[in-house]
Amino acid sequence: MSKQTFSTQTKSVFPWLIMILMSSVTFVGILSELMPSGVLPLMMADLNINEVQTGNLVGYYAIASAIFAIPLISMTMQFNRKMLLMILLGGFAVSNILAGLVHNYMLIIVLRVVGGICAGVMWPMIAAYGMRLVDEKHHGKAIAVIMAGTTLGISLGMPIMTSIGNDYGWRTEFIGLGVVIIAIAIVSFFALPSIPGEKLTKSSSPFALLKIPEVLIVLLLTLLGVIAHYGVYVYITSLVDEIQLSGGVESALLYFGIGSLISVLLAIKYTDKYLRLLTIAMFGLLIISMSVFLFFGGTSGMGHFAFFLWGLSFGPLVTLLQAAVSRQVETAKDVATSVQSSVFNLSIMIASSVAGLLLGIYSPMSLVYLAIGLSVPGIIISVFARKALG
Repeated sequence: MSKQTFSTQTKSVFPWLIMILMSSVTFVGILSELMPSGVLPLMMADLNINEVQTGNLVGYYAIASAIFAIPLISMTMQFNRKMLLMILLGGFAVSNILAGLVHNYMLIIVLRVVGGICAGVMWPMIAAYGMRLVDEKHHGKAIAVIMAGTTLGISLGMPIMTSIGNDYGWRTEFIGLGVVIIAIAIVSFFALPSIPGEKLTKSSSPFALLKIPEVLIVLLLTLLGVIAHYGVYVYITSLVDEIQLSGGVESALLYFGIGSLISVLLAIKYTDKYLRLLTIAMFGLLIISMSVFLFFGGTSGMGHFAFFLWGLSFGPLVTLLQAAVSRQVETAKDVATSVQSSVFNLSIMIASSVAGLLLGIYSPMSLVYLAIGLSVPGIIISVFARKALG
């Protein structure tokens, strides 16, 4: 298919199949990052390592993503988008398959860092790649569909992969994911259009972007929103135990997942028209859900309802913030989303650290107060940020 033919088609028809294929990339991307957290005991026993060392398999991955995103996105701006994605998918596949085959902990750490570096480039580039395939009025929808893979990965993929790990071993889980990634890469090679890279100029560099007030506002909202959400999410089992939720964490994740999926569908439909309103609603629903935990969490059924509301708030988090930052630039959207992606990953690390400290001193409800405390300025900023979220 020629670029001209594809361009003409995308002006009139939203390329659903291509966007869903890109969504499968973010689906395996989030699984690649979070998979060890579902099989920590199995990995501890097999590799003869402690809990902290096993947790580092997720931590080092996230650190690598945060550190390398901006410089590598800037270095690879001139690469053909399709070829770059092929390289990244290859990196994901190799890092997962080899991690499932080797028995040396330090070598697995190195492989996890390789996966994290690939993720640091993939998250911002695939959103920008998708936006270049559609008309400007569909940019928000493109991001929403592509990033829906992350929500599906967390709500559906993780339980499935964890079940495979528990039934057949964590190594089978890692190798299986690597094989799935190779299959997605093969389909992508034949199905995705070839898009040339862009030149990185002084006006589109990361430092230039940080001089734009609207970009700084979006980054601040990212910091507030991500720490508020992940400060509680990382320690979701502690919250479940605190309110004595019937059905345990599996029940919590089910209702959370249902809410997330519904909000992702809403984001796909309405992000382009109502970005600011959806951002306000995201912070508002987080405040409401956390308040329900505080005052009614122990009441039968109310805890489940709170997890559903929280899922509604959580689902479009990535979509809204990436759509907002991408609106601030005309070209080099990869760089803009890489800056936002780095702040996103950095915020997750801050969230887990701060929440861990709070949990060591206070009850799990302190994390709920943290989420509310960060969401209040978040909602106020969103109300007045007409230009940044316009």
